[in-house]
Amino acid sequence: MKYVIAGAGATGGSIGAFLAADGRNVAFLARGAQLEAFLKKGISMRHTAKGDFTVSPVKAMTMEAYQERPDVIFVCVKSYSLEDVIKFVKRTGCSETVVIPILNIYGTGERMQKELPSVTVTDGCIYVAAHVSAPGEITHGGDIFRVVYGLRPGQSTTEAVMEKLSQVKRDLDHAGVSGEYTDHVRRDTFRKFMYTSPMAAAGEYYHARAGAFQEEGKPRETFIAMDRELLNLSKAMGLDVPEDMVEVNLAILAGLSPEAGTSMQLDIAKGRQSEISELVYAVEDMAAAYGVEMPVYHQVIKELKARGLK
Repeated sequence: MKYVIAGAGATGGSIGAFLAADGRNVAFLARGAQLEAFLKKGISMRHTAKGDFTVSPVKAMTMEAYQERPDVIFVCVKSYSLEDVIKFVKRTGCSETVVIPILNIYGTGERMQKELPSVTVTDGCIYVAAHVSAPGEITHGGDIFRVVYGLRPGQSTTEAVMEKLSQVKRDLDHAGVSGEYTDHVRRDTFRKFMYTSPMAAAGEYYHARAGAFQEEGKPRETFIAMDRELLNLSKAMGLDVPEDMVEVNLAILAGLSPEAGTSMQLDIAKGRQSEISELVYAVEDMAAAYGVEMPVYHQVIKELKARGLK
């Protein structure tokens, strides 16, 4: 199958590198210094569960330069770049194209599907601690590397598309990535949101990295409180999230490098556009829609907005 990685940063680059190293046909869509590095020296992975490795040469280009018909498109851009990907899929996709978004924000697939009726857009998420340590180089901060994806309830599809969804799991597993197809994708992507949203929000609130949340103290207490508020929200949404989800997220947190941070924090620190609106502030809108009180989230959001973050 022809794989496209739309957004070959830390998460997309990781998926693409593992697949390409396993012999899959992968096209990396990138720009700037990252694209230049890919073309010159390939992609290098550091401190992964498979050790250090480099894939070179790799097929890399801008979104505009890609002229093939992909089977599977992993959407790994930030939320503010989503419209560019939608235009790309409209140009290159067909009825048997599968789109798997793994953004940090909740509900991406459903939003994209409305604008892309001719292709199949799943929902999905990724569990990996990774950052771009240099152009063309991605460093992992833990051994967790899992991609979860699936069709939403009532979403129609074809036998050919279902076979591709199955093949994606086989290819990921063979490449050393844990691929998980789920029949409960709304629930399972919200479970991921229950980690990424409070971690990004509390991390920025306290200017803290993972180490500060791995030990007792206010950052950890705030993370737990925010996670419990999201658990209450999930119940109002009818998502059947497990009661032990807070403990599960703490276990994930415990497995990270103490220096691991979130991509939102990194973007803010570098003065770049961030996903804070969709990843953090949107929680207040969700809470209002379902009539759920979330006082700790409210406190954190109020402070972040007071700092002028948007």
